Amino acid sequence: MKEIRDRIAALGPGRRVIAVAGAPDSGKSTLAARLVEALENAALVPMDGFHLDDRLLEEDGLLSRKGAPETFDAAGCVALVARLRAGGEVIHPVFDRSRELAIAGAGRVPAGTRLVVVEGNYLLLNRAPWRDLAGLWDLSVMLEVPMGELRRRLTARWQALGKNPARIEAHLHNDLANAETVLRQSLPTDLVVRNL
Repeated sequence: MKEIRDRIAALGPGRRVIAVAGAPDSGKSTLAARLVEALENAALVPMDGFHLDDRLLEEDGLLSRKGAPETFDAAGCVALVARLRAGGEVIHPVFDRSRELAIAGAGRVPAGTRLVVVEGNYLLLNRAPWRDLAGLWDLSVMLEVPMGELRRRLTARWQALGKNPARIEAHLHNDLANAETVLRQSLPTDLVVRNL
């Protein structure tokens, strides 16, 4: 955490946009929230607000792959990050996990915010249109967690949500495939944090 804070401090004045990327349950949301709490004049923007609605995923035969790169409005995410970088007030969508849907216009980054921390799985993905984000980051951080530990964390997550063993296995199959995508297809990053 100290190394990340030192790198942020060296970025200089003006609005800065930081990417915190990683596989599902790698700890990216926790790290991003800690950064925002520890730094002055910072805001958090989760990528999850760009989840496509279940109805659209069902129409496209992608509901069982929810969370994969193609199940997000990637172009919308790129456009939002470009707006964040440009400065001024920015309104953004937020994902409501209790209802499994994105809510438009539910988050706000005030105009005077100096640092915006964006967190999500695919912020460094080397695949169109995600790769268009690469030039928008002032600093990028990737969390790397061994697959065995990810499996353990994800299993505990789905158990805590009351899923039966068959549903847990289905979620694990999808989540671990998405983790492989993040770990194998992401662009180089400025900093790597291992096993948060």
